[in-house]
Amino acid sequence: MVKPMPSNEQTYRLNGISCANCAKTFENNVKDLDGVEDATVHFASSKINVVGDTSIADIEKAGSFENIKVITEHTDPEKEPFWVRHDNVLLAILLLAFGLTAAFTFGSAHYLPKVLYGFSALIGGLSLFQTGLRNLTKARFDMKTLMTIAVIGAVLIGEWREAAVVVILFAISEALESYSMDKARSSIRSLMQVSPNNAHIRRNGQEQTMAVEDIAIGDVMLVKPGERIAMDGTIIKGASSINQAAVTGESIPAEKTAGNEVFAGTINQDGFLEIEVTKKTEDTTIAKIIHMVEDAQSERAPAQAFVDRFAAYYTPAIIAIAMLVAIVPPLFGGVWSTWIYQGLAVLVVGCPCALVISTPVAIVTAIGNAARNGVLIKGGIHLEQIGTIDTIAFDKTGTLTKGTPKVTDIHFFTNERHRTLQYLSGLEAKSTHPLANAVLDYVKEEEPDVAAADVQSFTTVHGKGIQGEIDGKTVYAGSPDFFKNVPDHPIVNYQEEGKTVMLCGTDKDLLLAVALRDEPREESKNVIKKLYDLGIKKTVMLTGDHKQTAKALKNDLALTDVKAGLLPEDKLHFVKEHENGNIAMIGDGINDTPALAASKVGMAMGSAGTDSALETADVAFMGDDVTKLPYTVKLSRKTLAIIKENISFAIGIKILALLLVIPGWLTLWIAIFADMGATLLVTLNALRLMRIN
Repeated sequence: MVKPMPSNEQTYRLNGISCANCAKTFENNVKDLDGVEDATVHFASSKINVVGDTSIADIEKAGSFENIKVITEHTDPEKEPFWVRHDNVLLAILLLAFGLTAAFTFGSAHYLPKVLYGFSALIGGLSLFQTGLRNLTKARFDMKTLMTIAVIGAVLIGEWREAAVVVILFAISEALESYSMDKARSSIRSLMQVSPNNAHIRRNGQEQTMAVEDIAIGDVMLVKPGERIAMDGTIIKGASSINQAAVTGESIPAEKTAGNEVFAGTINQDGFLEIEVTKKTEDTTIAKIIHMVEDAQSERAPAQAFVDRFAAYYTPAIIAIAMLVAIVPPLFGGVWSTWIYQGLAVLVVGCPCALVISTPVAIVTAIGNAARNGVLIKGGIHLEQIGTIDTIAFDKTGTLTKGTPKVTDIHFFTNERHRTLQYLSGLEAKSTHPLANAVLDYVKEEEPDVAAADVQSFTTVHGKGIQGEIDGKTVYAGSPDFFKNVPDHPIVNYQEEGKTVMLCGTDKDLLLAVALRDEPREESKNVIKKLYDLGIKKTVMLTGDHKQTAKALKNDLALTDVKAGLLPEDKLHFVKEHENGNIAMIGDGINDTPALAASKVGMAMGSAGTDSALETADVAFMGDDVTKLPYTVKLSRKTLAIIKENISFAIGIKILALLLVIPGWLTLWIAIFADMGATLLVTLNALRLMRIN
């Protein structure tokens, strides 16, 4: 269930938060503010949740080290051009170029190159030094602290040019990291832009255009062809094709008419609609999707938790190694300036930024991509768990099948076909059983000239069927158990094919047999095959239908196993007793809720507008599309692979660079290139997830 927000909790959006370490520092600073009880920064979505009483000005002061701007949650952030946000880097590069020119002209010993290098380092690394020095006073060692120590050390031993180059390369690395995270967040940001800010409303007979925040439940929204629907609601007049791709991921428009539900952010294609608003703007389906996607990063994946724990020990270890490199060799005859320089290079190469960002950049890219494709994954932990499952349990009705029974065969035991269909239509027209509509639809389509007979004294016989008086005799319709002396042919054949058999007859004569089946979706067999190709070992169907129906569907779809005649508690027991626990359950999210909750990953089908499914499932397929299942497994497994690659890149490059200390080849330039290279590799590698479809 979604936890309610404390009454004094506020959510704000952030501009200018560029790295995961900065996010953690900012979070700690906000927690230290007077009146703040707790604070949580969501680096992936650039948001902060603050519990307590404080102001935006105070929060911005806590983020002044990074020039973080704070705005209210529903305000569109102002987007500065990339070069404007990083103009200090451009100026620093220009001053470095002047310094190199001056050194070439006047010689490296001249004071002018050193002055230019100094200004280049100061301008390019001002925020770096502010944060690093503040962290030093608090004994807080993150990558900016390490960089600050390294640059100050380089200046003290006279390496002005090295100091300037290191600062600039670090600034470029942070700018590229910021750019990469912006790209990763763009899929989330695109969701926020699909719903219009205003709508044309009729209230109390008056038509007006108003902001979505001012629209009330019960207002009538007027939507022209080609316009986006601004609010969730129910059509009260008109019909149209609705492009629901933004919410459900389905590329084929859905036909909607009076009484049908529509969602904010979808596109009305070809009809004028009057829609009664049923939800406030903050409760619309698209708003819930955005909120859940943005907060998904807060439930960290196991890989990310490991990286966080590792980084906590890694940074102090790097500082210790750097001190040993700087101090121990000179004690045995080495040159102090040479080994201090090597120690500073170790500090720079040891910056953990690539390692810290290796997992979240992959998680946010994958979750954003999934949301664009109509799959809501509610946390990094669930994204990772999907990739580890080896068994998937399916609910049958509405998941593997279409969810509506259809007449497949009809067999007459009499020559009076027309009269028999009249009897059957007359009885079924008075019934509320789900099979009744299927029979009536069949008769209407195949025998449109058949008129339903007039039925008197209609009665439902619980568990067996229905009966009524027609033309002075009692006519029955129902299961074979309702009749005596039922012939084996063709009833047994139909049942062996997994079909439900309905008979119609009188006290004396059996008139006809109708076979019906909830037909499997056309795509279900291909979905099962794709799952096997992806490495899923077992597919199990859990259904309340009888064994013959379940067995026939198992053979049709090439499922591994089937469990029939199950109640909801039986499905729950099966999931809980699975041999190794690596089982996912996919169902409709309502009657399968217990099994969904007990599985390692619960997946709900057709969740658009279904609050219970959105709240209880770990993964929600917004459209009624089972083909999203192989895509989700593929995305998860690719994400796991990329996370492992990223961690390997981040640590491997550092180790290679550190090994250069042994022959004394490690320089500050190589160190910063190693750090920047690792950061770029992991971010670019993670962005490949945007191409998974």
